[in-house]
Amino acid sequence: MTPVVFIVDDDDAVRASLLNLLAAEGYDARGFAAGGALLDKPANGLPGALLGSIGAETPSCLVCDMHMPGLDGLEVAAELARQGADIPIIFLTGFGSIPLSVQAMKAGAMEFLTKPVAPEALLRAVSDALAADAANLAQRHELAALRQRHASLTPRERETMELVIGGLLNKQVADALGVSEIMAKTHKRKVMEKMGARSLPDLVRYAERLHIVKTRSR
Repeated sequence: MTPVVFIVDDDDAVRASLLNLLAAEGYDARGFAAGGALLDKPANGLPGALLGSIGAETPSCLVCDMHMPGLDGLEVAAELARQGADIPIIFLTGFGSIPLSVQAMKAGAMEFLTKPVAPEALLRAVSDALAADAANLAQRHELAALRQRHASLTPRERETMELVIGGLLNKQVADALGVSEIMAKTHKRKVMEKMGARSLPDLVRYAERLHIVKTRSR
């Protein structure tokens, strides 16, 4: 799918120029005159303008002016983070300074550009941001697949997984579950198969990614 670039700038001329530049490069460029318009009508935990505009398979990024009436760029970034919209941000400003650039980076900006922005610099920043989001999408897909595999475990298998990643041996797992060692091995084998883990270190890494911290040891 065509990468999406959201542009938020209250200057109509600047916004139109950026839209034309990005559209000419083949991007799906979408403009907003204010931060509130981008964040309007939250639904399902994502801002309305983003929800339905980009899919799980579509890399995207945001080009946002820092100084605007109403919500400024930093406030837009903070609200996006609060609502769970993980999107790379490129900040633009007509008043560049070191303290401001530090603020922008702390807000999670990938790039901080001073107006008037050179087309080459903007296109390079957008390309980098979209590449980063594409990588994030791949990681989110992997995490979603892990969650699905973990959801397929039975309650007993989940308990077995917690015991196994806690470092217990088969006999200890059997004692904790109140079953035979043969049955404990069977549960462990099913956990490994369903989770797609080829080794115990694999299973431990998967548990860490799923934030499974309720492990037991003896």
